[in-house]
Amino acid sequence: QVQLVESGGGLVQPGGSLRLSCAASTSVFSTYVMGWYRQAPGKQRELVARIYRDSSTTYADFVKGRFTISRDNGKKTVYLQMNSLKPEDTAVYYCNAFLVLAVNSWGKGTQVTVSS
Repeated sequence: QVQLVESGGGLVQPGGSLRLSCAASTSVFSTYVMGWYRQAPGKQRELVARIYRDSSTTYADFVKGRFTISRDNGKKTVYLQMNSLKPEDTAVYYCNAFLVLAVNSWGKGTQVTVSS
């Protein structure tokens, strides 16, 4: 499995921005599908955004136009740029690395709190 370490979470006011990072300990990072998920208190974990090997992306409807996922294969890092944050974006954000039949790894998460 792959070790993933998230960073960049914190407290931000509504309308503000944060950039999350997830560093992976693997030499084959470019082969993985990387995703960001989130889990709010009392709710199930949900997909936020995903980026594929060819850098194509998918987003949950609730973040389209506000969040951008990107990857730097040289740095073995995936990013989530979050703009126009809302209180309902408050959650623990998790990074995921996936490779069919081989890898499905999770980071420990980083807390994002949107509050005035």
